[in-house]
Amino acid sequence: MPKIKTNRAAAKRFKKTGSGKFAYAKSHGSHILTKKTTKRKRSLRKKHIIDKTNEKSIRLLLPNG
Repeated sequence: MPKIKTNRAAAKRFKKTGSGKFAYAKSHGSHILTKKTTKRKRSLRKKHIIDKTNEKSIRLLLPNG
């Protein structure tokens, strides 16, 4: 029986938290920062948790965590 492969694109974008949820970094935080407000840039720095509705599809892409 072959081993289940991890989707490498997903592995670079999502990290599993201690409680088993998936964290990700929001987009649009790396360039053209002059026109963005300080509040918006500060929010983009934080890690965010995947919504429960998308969690099943992420779990299929990352079977080994």
